[in-house]
Amino acid sequence: MNRLLLAAGVLAAAVAAETPARAQNYPWCAQYAGFGGQNCGFTTYAQCMAALLGNGGVCSQNTQYQPTAAPFSRRPH
Repeated sequence: MNRLLLAAGVLAAAVAAETPARAQNYPWCAQYAGFGGQNCGFTTYAQCMAALLGNGGVCSQNTQYQPTAAPFSRRPH
């Protein structure tokens, strides 16, 4: 039984190791007042402001944000 659990754990670790971790890439950050926290997980300014409602703080553009390249498409002539 212990060997089965060990094998399952090794398999799970191997599968998880294959998938590279990536940072979130969103353009807006919420800087929370009084907590010193920051959340850069917002795609729009409105989402950021809604997250601050009742908490206080400010929204600012994420200086680390890098937009993904738009897929190339050919328009028919």
